[in-house]
Amino acid sequence: MAKKKVGSLKLQVPAGKANPSPPVGPALGQRGINIMEFCKAFNARTQEMEVGAPCPTLITYYQDKSFTMEIKTPPASYYLKKAAKLQSGAKTPGRQTAGTVTVAQVREIAEAKMKDLSAHDVDSAMKIVLGSASSMGIEVKG
Repeated sequence: MAKKKVGSLKLQVPAGKANPSPPVGPALGQRGINIMEFCKAFNARTQEMEVGAPCPTLITYYQDKSFTMEIKTPPASYYLKKAAKLQSGAKTPGRQTAGTVTVAQVREIAEAKMKDLSAHDVDSAMKIVLGSASSMGIEVKG
């Protein structure tokens, strides 16, 4: 018999740094999910990733207190800020340029994000990443 799904929740947790402190602990605890079990499983599955990279995570929890998690790749904005060596995007995108990235860097980001984007090929994934770059005030050169 299939497990009865109670609900789902989305969290953005830094890779390799899941711990019971807020915001992870309270969000899981109020839903009856074993916090330490989640932290151990999450950290084990993200150990290959860069430590501290924000990972959007979809947690589905069931009536028997078990859960499943789907860990997605870090947001395009994280990769763009890293490529342009920025702390944050422009305060007024469109009027102000925060930094620049190359087309090769955009292609690399698009290939890394490919499995989480609703794109059929790398070129359409690049267009999605270019949209994120322009909304952050990051200019694409070359």
